Amino acid sequence: MRAIVGLWRWRHNPLRRGTDLVEAWMSLVALVLIVAAVPLAAVLTTNLTRDALLGSVHQQHENRHRIVGTVLRKIDSPPLDPDPETSSVRDAHSRVLARWTAPDHSDRYGVVLSDLKSPERGDHFRIWTDERGRVVGRPLDTATATTHALLAGLGAAATTAGLVEGTRRLILWRIVQGRYARLDRAWDKAGPDWGRTGTGS
Repeated sequence: MRAIVGLWRWRHNPLRRGTDLVEAWMSLVALVLIVAAVPLAAVLTTNLTRDALLGSVHQQHENRHRIVGTVLRKIDSPPLDPDPETSSVRDAHSRVLARWTAPDHSDRYGVVLSDLKSPERGDHFRIWTDERGRVVGRPLDTATATTHALLAGLGAAATTAGLVEGTRRLILWRIVQGRYARLDRAWDKAGPDWGRTGTGS
């Protein structure tokens, strides 16, 4: 609204400078871009990201298998980790030596993390493996993929708005610097004769 009011106010104002009109038009263009481009960037980014992530979800669910592992023995916990994120993951799981059957029906053995609080020999738990029986992470689910896509859309919207506003402010800064430079040149011409008799000051 300020941009529109500014344009109307400067239309026939005798004190209007060329830069005043440029500044008003620039504000109006920035407003239109923010209103139109920001939602468009958000929607496009969200849709593209969601399609890519849902493709990954589908692929992961095809290539990863949830199978049953059998505890052979519990493995002592590693030394304390000062990182709160990794330590919280470690505290929520137990390290065990386990045996499981891969999708190709071969027996596999290894040290894995289980969700058992007090694992004992012979206990069963669920793990995710690939086609060859190697332990992999849990596949991405649809809800998480959608959430990541929405966050990407919000990030794109904020980036677009910041880019438009940053460009506007940069151009405005250049305009103001140009005004100061013209004032300095005008003062350099008028300053030495300021207040002298017969100079018209």
